[in-house]
Amino acid sequence: MIASLFAPWILSAQTADDVINAYLNARGGMAKLGTVQTERITGTVTFAPGGVEVPFFVERKRPLKMRMEMTLNGLTLIRVYDGKSAGWMYNPFAPNAAVEAMNPAELQGIAEEADFEGPFIDYKAKGNQIEYAGKEDVEGKPAQKLKLTSKQGAVGYFFFDAASGFIVKWQGKRKNGDKDVPWETYFRDVREVRGIKYPFLEESGAIGGNQTQKIVTTNIEVNIPIEDSQFTEPKIPSPAPASAPADPPKSNP
Repeated sequence: MIASLFAPWILSAQTADDVINAYLNARGGMAKLGTVQTERITGTVTFAPGGVEVPFFVERKRPLKMRMEMTLNGLTLIRVYDGKSAGWMYNPFAPNAAVEAMNPAELQGIAEEADFEGPFIDYKAKGNQIEYAGKEDVEGKPAQKLKLTSKQGAVGYFFFDAASGFIVKWQGKRKNGDKDVPWETYFRDVREVRGIKYPFLEESGAIGGNQTQKIVTTNIEVNIPIEDSQFTEPKIPSPAPASAPADPPKSNP
């Protein structure tokens, strides 16, 4: 009874740092998170409308190196960041496909993706501003809400499950061409990999629209050898060979 009487006061007394610390502890703690030097994530992305499922992998290496590949119909899209100031993209589906240097906006985006620590560890040093934004239910469960304003001024809201401390939802805007589209992402299926917890399922979509995306992680590897050459300007890959047609059935004599 006494605990239930004080519970509303405890929730209302939360600060942004309280929520962040609970989240980092739930993932495995700062000491454990700080030991991760490399990371490889493999899985599939399903886009809708259309329901196209695309295999992918992402490799990251401290401090901010990143490489991502997605393959569809034997053609591989590649995005690479060298962790300093240069990035490249190869889109085989574009007319006159070639490896192209990223523009400043693309570099900003991939640099944020390359930070596998996320925006909360050392957030002040990274130029992020975080505010406690109250409580809100997410799928019927109480959650703590934080407002994050990045160094570049982008605003997003993160929702942390009040019981587990994990991030369960993100809400903000994503670029679609030259438009900012309201977007939300749900994080599910939390599993442990070498003492650190990760969501293995991300379901997201445009708010009020029919654009959706589902990322299913099949494997996460940490502290594996990854050569620095993975994070230099990529070479155009050769298309995957088409499978040979089966031999026609032989007729009986």
